[in-house]
Amino acid sequence: MNVPPDGFEVAAASVREATFRSELEVAEIRPPSNLAPDAIALSGDVHPANHEEDSEFGTGRFVLLHDPDEPEAWRGSYRVVCFAQAPLEPEIGVDPFLSDVAWSWLVEALESRGALFEHPSGTATIVNAKGFGELDSQGEGSQIELRASWTPRNYDFGSHAAAWGELVCMLAGLPPVESDRVVSIRHRRGPRDAG
Repeated sequence: MNVPPDGFEVAAASVREATFRSELEVAEIRPPSNLAPDAIALSGDVHPANHEEDSEFGTGRFVLLHDPDEPEAWRGSYRVVCFAQAPLEPEIGVDPFLSDVAWSWLVEALESRGALFEHPSGTATIVNAKGFGELDSQGEGSQIELRASWTPRNYDFGSHAAAWGELVCMLAGLPPVESDRVVSIRHRRGPRDAG
């Protein structure tokens, strides 16, 4: 049901044609080689200061996997695996509902982009840290990370990538925007591993 008739190259082209808001710089990176026979991966950074490092505002990875043998856990021949993370104010990091909110943002982003999906799974992790001793100057900090996967149920894989991009921006504190403020991905100078 979710296999494009022309194979993985059509699916990969759909991901490459995805558009993202201008605050998110997205590049194609080297996909993990041990998860599926075919894969395409993207890296995204919110307002990156250095192209070789993750953004201090928010970052993430998106991977579209393809296995024609349809692994049982996927319940299809395609699976999206992604993560998004962003720093938080310490007072927000202790909110007991933050994980639920982050997951709802992912679901809303998928639905708003028309990215049909089934069998979602994931985790939301909140890390609160405080420096002591020689690290006392670091003070307090918090971070949220959402890891998720789902089985796409439509051929527009670019809509799944766009939804992930919106999630990265929302975790970084940017409000949702209208679809007219978007830009296309560019290729990063050198390959970088996903995940």
